[in-house]
Amino acid sequence: MPRTASPHTARLINDRTAYDLLLAHGPLSRAELQQRTGLSRATVGDLVDRMEEQGLISQVGQSQTRRRGPNALLYGVVADRAHVAGVEVRPDQVLATVNDLTGRQVGAAALPQDRHAAPDKLVYDTIAAALADAKVARLDGVVIGTLGVVDPVTGDVAFIFALPTWHANLLPGLRDRLGDVPVLVENEVNLIGLAEQRLGAARGHDTFALLSLGEGIGVAVILDGRLHRGRSGGAGEIAHVPTTLGGSTLQRLVGGPAVRELARQYGLPADDAVSAVRRATPDFLDALADRVAIAAMGVCAVLDPGFVVLAGEIGRAAGAPLAARVEERLQRETPLPTQVAVGTVAGDPVVRGAVVIALERLHRQTFGEPES
Repeated sequence: MPRTASPHTARLINDRTAYDLLLAHGPLSRAELQQRTGLSRATVGDLVDRMEEQGLISQVGQSQTRRRGPNALLYGVVADRAHVAGVEVRPDQVLATVNDLTGRQVGAAALPQDRHAAPDKLVYDTIAAALADAKVARLDGVVIGTLGVVDPVTGDVAFIFALPTWHANLLPGLRDRLGDVPVLVENEVNLIGLAEQRLGAARGHDTFALLSLGEGIGVAVILDGRLHRGRSGGAGEIAHVPTTLGGSTLQRLVGGPAVRELARQYGLPADDAVSAVRRATPDFLDALADRVAIAAMGVCAVLDPGFVVLAGEIGRAAGAPLAARVEERLQRETPLPTQVAVGTVAGDPVVRGAVVIALERLHRQTFGEPES
């Protein structure tokens, strides 16, 4: 006999549905919530009263739609009820933003990388500086995007090639410093992939791969709507996959130094790979696409994602012309139908992905939902 949700569970589901609509669409009236949720007038009235009493939503004005009688009251999320931080660990600096419940940035800070500092202290100091900039007293969640491998069992950094001193103790150290604030550490390419799925080019795709092209290269893998990290957290670490074209590994084939060298061969300014790609000639893009397609073909042969997003500083700078060339090569060289698109998340996609995941975790906690 099928199990039905208890009244308490049904209320939480309805509340979360209405809350998500207010986050996505802004202030709505009770009638608009009823129309969008399909719930009864009485049920919507109860959930609005309940969430207003809990401080989750508040009256924010009146509808300007012309109608007989008084204008309908509009309700919106109480954005400053809680705040989260998104952090990115780079080889040269640590970035942090503080964001309200709508995702709006209210504070930010950046501190230079210090290989001699304790990783947890450096990240904590950056978060503290962002909190000061935001004039916010406390946080309700932190997500950190970092280079390297994150152990899926411990949740801590396992290894960062670019930062040899950042081995472990980032997560435990931060938990000690932040007290009861929930903290998650995630690989930065994985966060870009999640950001593109929630906000960008991969919206509507439950299965896809994101190929990040920058100084280093990496892949984020989303399968059936879930991030695939691998047994030890190393899924997508393709930089050291061997190849016989242009270098001994994929990193030496399509990493930043390789792109700069390729640019020199085509007479382009090669001090900066991103600038070189932005000035790319068709011949240079063809040569770069030949290389990127090799990495993409390996990913497609193993995962068959059907959809590949090109991201990272180089991937985004090359844009649609590179994506179209890579897609054409995949169609020619593999029987697996694969669409290739360029990432569209604006700003810093690592930080934006961190904020999105931090808010999702907070909303699940608010409505009593289990971690996914």
